[in-house]
Amino acid sequence: MHGFLKALEIQRWDDHRYYHHSRINQSLHFVSALSFVLAYALVFTDPVAAALIGWLFAMLTRQTGHFFFEPKGYDVVNQATHEYKEQVKVGYNLRRKVVLMAIWALSPIALYLDPTLFGLFDSNSTDSSFMHHLGLLWLAIGIGGLLFRTVQLFFLRDVQTGLVWLAKILTDPFHDIKLYYKSPICLLRGQLIDPMTSEKEESEQHA
Repeated sequence: MHGFLKALEIQRWDDHRYYHHSRINQSLHFVSALSFVLAYALVFTDPVAAALIGWLFAMLTRQTGHFFFEPKGYDVVNQATHEYKEQVKVGYNLRRKVVLMAIWALSPIALYLDPTLFGLFDSNSTDSSFMHHLGLLWLAIGIGGLLFRTVQLFFLRDVQTGLVWLAKILTDPFHDIKLYYKSPICLLRGQLIDPMTSEKEESEQHA
C-alpha cells in the first residue's frame, strides 16, 4: 500500500509541475473539479445528468485550459521540452486527448444518424429520449476511456502504474480543489503564470 500511495504522489506531482503552469488553466481546473464533484454526487441517482455535467462542464473546461492556455514552450522550471513532457505523460497526453475528445464530439452525430445506435437503444426519437441516450453514451465513453488507458498501461508499464493512474483520475477533482482554489484570486491579481517557487525548491531537493 505504501508503494501504491508513493506512486500516486509521484504521478500527481508530475502532472501538476509539468502541465499546470497557467493560472487560467488552474482556475479552469478548479471549476472543472467542482463540476466533477457534482457529477459524482449524481452518478448513482441520475447517471445521465452526471454524464452531461461531466462532459459539458467538467471535461470541457478542463481540456480548454490544457489546449488553449497552458504554455507549450520550453519549461525552464523543470528543464524539459513540451515534446519530452508529451512523451513521458502517463495518462492522456494532448494527442490522445484529441482522439478522445473527437470521439465525444462526434458521438451526437452518430446518435442523430442512427437513434438506435446499432440496436443499443429503442427507436423512440423524441428530444428527451435523444438527450437521455446521449447521456448514457457519454457515460460509456467516459468509463471506456478510463478503462482503455488503464488496461493499456498494464501492458505498456505495469499493473500498478495503471491502477495508480486510475485512482489518480478518479480522485483528481478533490485534489484539484485543494491545489487550485487560490488560482482564481491569483488570476484576478494579474498573475497569468504560476511562478512555481515550491516546484523549483522541490526539484533542487531531488537533484
